[in-house]
Amino acid sequence: MAVTRFQRKVRKNYQRAENRKTVMKQLMRKPIIPNVDVEAIRKEFEAKKAAKNA
Repeated sequence: MAVTRFQRKVRKNYQRAENRKTVMKQLMRKPIIPNVDVEAIRKEFEAKKAAKNA
């Protein structure tokens, strides 16, 4: 008997693999972090802390 391949199953398997790859790529993407002025943020927190304590 000859071996038959189900074309629909093959297409479905390829599509599953492709979807899995795209999901992994999306999960591995890093968000773009803009340059952050850390000193300004620290001053802002200190100002809030001083206002809260006063």
